[in-house]
Amino acid sequence: MSEKSGAPEGDKTPEVSAEKASAAAAAKPGDTTTSEALAAQSTSEAALEGGSQHVGPLGSPEPEVIEVRHGMFGGGPGSGDTSGFGGLVTTVALPGASPRPYGGWFDEVVDILIELLDASGTGFANAIPSVVVDRNELTLHVAREHLVEVSQMLRDDQDLRFELSLGVSGVHYPEQTGRELHAVYHLVSVTHSRRLRLEVAVPDADPHVPSTTGVYPTNDWHERETWDFFGIVFDGHPALARIQMPDDWPGHPQRKDYPLGGIPVEYKGATVPPADQRRSYS
Repeated sequence: MSEKSGAPEGDKTPEVSAEKASAAAAAKPGDTTTSEALAAQSTSEAALEGGSQHVGPLGSPEPEVIEVRHGMFGGGPGSGDTSGFGGLVTTVALPGASPRPYGGWFDEVVDILIELLDASGTGFANAIPSVVVDRNELTLHVAREHLVEVSQMLRDDQDLRFELSLGVSGVHYPEQTGRELHAVYHLVSVTHSRRLRLEVAVPDADPHVPSTTGVYPTNDWHERETWDFFGIVFDGHPALARIQMPDDWPGHPQRKDYPLGGIPVEYKGATVPPADQRRSYS
């Protein structure tokens, strides 16, 4: 005979633990305060679950939560979201700085940069405020005033040799006050078969980043594209101009504060000048 045979066979009511009974008693119908608290708790748990793909493994540093979005487009209730995903909750979180050891060759790269930057008088902590290891990828957060120096060290040192840049990408975080615009550089060491990422954050009010075209000439058109779509100004670029949009296009279309629709046609009167009158980019 099983242990459950003591209960009547027709009685299917499950046993309620003392903790659950206490919680159920606390959440009385009509109790607005308790209902709101439970709703907030549910939203918080859903937000953490929704953003779990953006944070590191268990035991990693606390992630930086940028915002919690509600609905498909982050507008929340009353935004006119007709997607059917009005109840979607998504956490936008960035991984925090990682502690040593970083693992593998990551420590070797950081140790070499510490030696080089300290020897130059710049100082590693001044040039690279934080190091992030996430999903087995190394990201160096670089202060913009030292970006060119760090890039040149990564390219030229014989033990680093990150001689190839795959380009520049832009990211816009409107809620990250003072760090709204990010420029991201993906570097490859063909010599050592390694990859890492540089990331520079600047405020929307002062979106200037030094150009890296003197170190990586292939970044020329990538910096133009990032300026075109995000509005990051690359100081020292040989010919910073729009590359996708018309020269007189207002705004930067991939910023998150750019309207999603309802934009009037702005190509009226567009002309293609003769080949001998076109702007030179060299």
